[in-house]
Amino acid sequence: MTTGLTNPSPYYLKLITEFAPRPITNDAELIATQQRINDLLDQKPLNQDDQDYLRVLGMLVYDYEEKTEEFPELTDAELLQTLMEDYNLTIQDLLGIFEQEQTIVDILNGKRKLNSQEALKVRRLSPSPLG
Repeated sequence: MTTGLTNPSPYYLKLITEFAPRPITNDAELIATQQRINDLLDQKPLNQDDQDYLRVLGMLVYDYEEKTEEFPELTDAELLQTLMEDYNLTIQDLLGIFEQEQTIVDILNGKRKLNSQEALKVRRLSPSPLG
């Protein structure tokens, strides 16, 4: 049997036979897939087949979570406060984004919203979920 550009090793075929990678459609399947991932990660060392298989399972988990996970909508004040707490920032640290301290205080107090330029700069503070 040939798939893709290379012939799968007997070990890889064993991996996909024991727990066939399929699109995840519910939380029970998600939990089972995460358990399979954890079981493999507990093995040391991982070979290339393990890594390839984990990559496939990881993509399936990511795809399911992207479709089903709801992320809370944060107000501008909550977003700014969270970033300040997560990165241990002070109002003075944000003066590169905002022209005046009062602007930051007004946003934190909910009296003002981020404008598009400020939102773009604030977004650059937070890391991408995909790394």
